[in-house]
Amino acid sequence: MTEHDGGLEQFAEVETGEAFTVQNQHLVKIELSATTVMARSGAMVAYQGDVHFEHKGGGMTRLLKKAATGESLRLMTASGTGEVFLANRAMLVHVVRLARESLTVNGANILAFEEGIEWDIQRVKGGAAGMLAGGLFNVHLNGTGQVALASDGIPVKLDVGEVATFADPQAAIAWSGGVTTTLKTDMQAKSLIGMGSGESIQLGFSGQGWVLVQPSEGRQIVGAA
Repeated sequence: MTEHDGGLEQFAEVETGEAFTVQNQHLVKIELSATTVMARSGAMVAYQGDVHFEHKGGGMTRLLKKAATGESLRLMTASGTGEVFLANRAMLVHVVRLARESLTVNGANILAFEEGIEWDIQRVKGGAAGMLAGGLFNVHLNGTGQVALASDGIPVKLDVGEVATFADPQAAIAWSGGVTTTLKTDMQAKSLIGMGSGESIQLGFSGQGWVLVQPSEGRQIVGAA
């Protein structure tokens, strides 16, 4: 810091030596010398060093799924020998480590994940409720590596097990691999809950694991088509 930087020390870059380092509540730094990442298109706010960006469509199968489902997640690869800083509309950032595990994430809440993690688009099953919702599609991740999520507000982690668990489809941002989902609708509760979707449609969780729920029905996300 110079004499003209008085008061800015609190904003100094955080160094940990890890591939993913949260700089503050809204910003994550990724060391590309340690990894290559898949990141949400438009999420880069700064980078240093020799960094290369490339649009990643995910292959023809996933592109066809996007066209059929309306899934609007667009990804890019970031590689090189520098570091890249990622954020999305000042949403809160959370880093999750996978160790030969799977994780399902609402596509609107993905910020980045290591390229070695396999990913695909999956449809939430729910019969008539699915038709009312216009189809709900999430991104399934599987493997070993780190994942950066973004939430609109401070989330709560709910255990899924013996007690039935339900959430607004736009509020549920991620859930663990041992959890399965279904869609449920309750037309009588339309005026009380589910106002964001226009109908009372809930995402039901069963099995063993957890679900991360944000205190919001979501916002318009940068990087969506």
